[in-house]
Amino acid sequence: MAGKHSKRYRDIAKGVNREQTHGVAEALELVKSLANAKFDESIEVHIKLGADPAKGDQQVRGTIVLPHGTGKTIRVAVFAEGEHAAAAQAAGADRVGGEDLVQAIDEGWGDFDILVAHPSMMRVVGRLGKKLGPRMPSKKAGNITDDVAAAVGELKAGRVEYRMDRTGVAHVSVGKVSFDNDKLLANFQVLMEAIVKARPAAVSGRFIRTVSMCSSMGPGVKLDVDAAVAKVA
Repeated sequence: MAGKHSKRYRDIAKGVNREQTHGVAEALELVKSLANAKFDESIEVHIKLGADPAKGDQQVRGTIVLPHGTGKTIRVAVFAEGEHAAAAQAAGADRVGGEDLVQAIDEGWGDFDILVAHPSMMRVVGRLGKKLGPRMPSKKAGNITDDVAAAVGELKAGRVEYRMDRTGVAHVSVGKVSFDNDKLLANFQVLMEAIVKARPAAVSGRFIRTVSMCSSMGPGVKLDVDAAVAKVA
């Protein structure tokens, strides 16, 4: 396994006891101390959930607006026409279009991070399903909406999606290493509150199994799960 990581990573990882758990603030300090890449790394949170991603009634997916954003400039493309297209453009969308945008993406254009669609456009957007996969606009993610302008505004302000992957883990960025700790902790708190509230009724037993934190290029640091959810109402 060690050979899969760079020497830099392996050297940094020596400073982490993989079996030890930490309080949130302590973990954040450790993650920051280990972040030594030549760019402003993201702070990522990985949450292992006690839900079965193969069961439709145990899906965990939603969106949150982080109070301090992620520090990343999000490129938003919007499928809309007429007044809705004008509103999306005014809200700061990076590209707006109808059939022309569908065609551009179908032909390989991909300079976007998130797609938003007015419901009336899904009749033409649907044919991109196989090409886009999980990047397709989704009602659960709030990206198919009558108010495309509001969606664009939220995404630009720091709205992020959380969702389980096939292994039952949600991966979410809560900011950058350069952020003040209080801002990162506030973003983390909003994320944990959302995850706890998103617990499917069909899930039994412990819902949040493990929580870890890392920088983009750094090793994971395990959090004490009880501490991570302690302030969640």
